[in-house]
Amino acid sequence: MWSSKRGLRTSAAIFDEAKLTADLGVVDKQITEPGFWNDQRRAQKIQRKRKKIEGGLELVRRVNAQEGDIAVLQEWLAGGEAVEAELKAAVLAWQASVDEAELGHTLGGEHDASNLILSINAGAGGTESQDWAEMLFRMYQRFCERRGFKVDITDYQKGEEAGIKSVTMLVSGEYAFGTLWVESGVHRLVRISPFDSAARRHTSFAAVFAWPELDDSIDIEILDKDLRIDTYRSSGAGGQHVNVTDSAVRITHIPTNIVVACQNERSQIRNREVAMKVLKSRLFDLETKKQREKLDAVEAAKMQIAFGSQIRSYVLHPYRMVKDHRTKHESGDVDRVLDGDLDAFIKAALVAKARGELSKGVAASDE
Repeated sequence: MWSSKRGLRTSAAIFDEAKLTADLGVVDKQITEPGFWNDQRRAQKIQRKRKKIEGGLELVRRVNAQEGDIAVLQEWLAGGEAVEAELKAAVLAWQASVDEAELGHTLGGEHDASNLILSINAGAGGTESQDWAEMLFRMYQRFCERRGFKVDITDYQKGEEAGIKSVTMLVSGEYAFGTLWVESGVHRLVRISPFDSAARRHTSFAAVFAWPELDDSIDIEILDKDLRIDTYRSSGAGGQHVNVTDSAVRITHIPTNIVVACQNERSQIRNREVAMKVLKSRLFDLETKKQREKLDAVEAAKMQIAFGSQIRSYVLHPYRMVKDHRTKHESGDVDRVLDGDLDAFIKAALVAKARGELSKGVAASDE
């Protein structure tokens, strides 16, 4: 049974309306200061903060209004009015708003509002894992379409027989990184192999990595002497420029052995710019992890991504189930999940992280 007091406590725990109103006043005062627009980066950051505060206030007011409507409907129901259907619909709408508020409350990290660089790499297993990597690639493309995120493929390495060896894409959209970073980790597929003439069951692995796209205000020093830059002909699918000129660029950062590539753009200059942006983000991610290790070795271990620490399993045989090993959230509608319906899994992971309950993930037995 829905409780108005429970609802009020829930929304208050997510957003403090009085604090949000006070924060909005502080931001508005900053915007009216002389010379506010002289520093464009600072001004844009404050404008984004104002937008987020306004969104939070609007959501809290919507939840409060819905709670008031539910209270009235409960009174009518107690008085003998036939409003069961209306009450059920109102409660469902209220729950959706609270869920939205709870999810939004998790997106407060330093880079959560940034665009995302997402990389998928096939694990050991040849064609099986490369096919699985391509399935994941399609899944994230479909998810981004549903969310209205723009996807640009910066590097695409085809598999030898089927699928892909790896793919890197830039995902642009509001809170793209904050939404998808929890997908980082090893994803496991269990199925009857379409490439096995004996129709045996196979287990395949692919790793997903996520980094925020950094703006020019982040100072990451990259020395020319530390770079090896190679050019080659593009190998991916796409326009007339492919396999015509050596426009694709591969950059190796010698001190860290980080390798990035871009073959999506028509010009070598543009491919180099995009590849450098990816390298900058990866070096920032590496430096962040080093600092985290110094401050908290235990937490760093939890965040490490390695084969053998699967965060999610997708089982197509002998039963059908997708299960996240960190949050225990699961779904029996595997086809829908693989078609990009990841909202419930992402929400469960983000909420668990906000509560300090997001575990590393372990391999579960599917025997």
